[in-house]
Amino acid sequence: MKYFELTKEEQKILKTVEAGEFKSVRNLKQAKKNAVYAARNTLSKTRNINIRLSDRALQKIKALAAQKGLPYQTLISSLLHQYSRSS
Repeated sequence: MKYFELTKEEQKILKTVEAGEFKSVRNLKQAKKNAVYAARNTLSKTRNINIRLSDRALQKIKALAAQKGLPYQTLISSLLHQYSRSS
């Protein structure tokens, strides 16, 4: 079995599960379907945005994207995603 390092939040959840503090829902199958539906509709939404960049900045981004073998818009999206997760 693999050993995984748990975060503080995961450790707290594990303790409550082991202590029997969670109760099963009446219709587990339907609850799972509802959760999957909500997650798909929440997490997969994307929006188009317009930004203005200097020609120089855009050319640097395009060059970096070409080095990485990515379309430049994918690289920009990835950078924005990484930044939004770190803050």
